[in-house]
Amino acid sequence: METEDKPKRKQRTRRSFSDEFKAGAVALVLKEGKSITRVAKELDLTASSLSRWVEQSRADAGKSTRGTLTTEEKEELARLRKEVRELRLEREILKNYRARRHLLLDEKPLAATLTLSERSGRQLFGAVEPDKKHGPGVAADLRVVTPFGDPV
Repeated sequence: METEDKPKRKQRTRRSFSDEFKAGAVALVLKEGKSITRVAKELDLTASSLSRWVEQSRADAGKSTRGTLTTEEKEELARLRKEVRELRLEREILKNYRARRHLLLDEKPLAATLTLSERSGRQLFGAVEPDKKHGPGVAADLRVVTPFGDPV
């Protein structure tokens, strides 16, 4: 069986257009009443791209019949989705930290070293032990010592 070679459509390279160009094309459709396909052919655009621009313009003007989000709503949605992603990541990190910390506290007390001041060089040394009254991680028996190990 022979197959006929059909000519392949030439794929367009992706182009970008300025906001002014888009606004002008949309104005031809909305203000002058020209059809989307006619304006698209005149400006060498795809009808689907011009149609999206027109619908977005209508949504921004509050005249959309399709329930399209306005540009501001799209920006807010993107910002909120990013924030949710970051918060979920932070929550997961904290959950993992708490799980490991709980295991460590059940096995043995943690040693703690806290720097009081960069100038003085003094540090606090001691142990962190779980306390039934105050919850896990309450520091107890801390001493201030000099860099030479002498208690102050």
